[in-house]
Amino acid sequence: MAAEVIGHEFGVRRQSEAATALWMLIHKETLMKRLKSYSQSTVLTAVVFVSLLGFAAESISAAITGVDDEALVRNALMKSALSFEKNDIAMATQVWANDESLTVFESGHANYGWADYRDHHLVPEMGEMKNTKYGFSDIKLHIAGKTAWATLKYTISADVTDKGKTRHVDGGGLGTAILEKRDGRMVIAGVNDITHLESALVTDVGPG
Repeated sequence: MAAEVIGHEFGVRRQSEAATALWMLIHKETLMKRLKSYSQSTVLTAVVFVSLLGFAAESISAAITGVDDEALVRNALMKSALSFEKNDIAMATQVWANDESLTVFESGHANYGWADYRDHHLVPEMGEMKNTKYGFSDIKLHIAGKTAWATLKYTISADVTDKGKTRHVDGGGLGTAILEKRDGRMVIAGVNDITHLESALVTDVGPG
């Protein structure tokens, strides 16, 4: 009966449960006012119906947000890798936390703050490499509110100039990235490079 009242009053057509629930959440206040003209039993049934739909809509909305946040995290990670390949510090700036909250641990060395990491780690490392290929795989995400962390594998290959000589190196490793949601986007706020597996005689090749 409640569904019939709602359909009659608002012209709600049959559609998916998710779409109906979201519509009900948006129009909840208006719907409650209109239902006052019906009998007490009908109104009571409708109130319960609306409340349940509101709960469902909120759950659906949370699920959608979770999916969106996962996409934001993956986009930030992929953009970080691409910026390193292209030696594009402007692109990197878009996906890293640009303040003192950033912490990067790599191969026993620590960088604290964006300026320290950018000037003493990222930019010099980018400048040493040519024809760089850098990518992530086996990414496992965990999202809690505005914070996310990702464990991943990375591979890197590049031509490196050392003492006037250029040689090709290949490497890879494991890492954990911490991201925070700021102004509607995910930014990398911390990295722990827990394994560094590089070619012989090569150290600190991979970006943090």
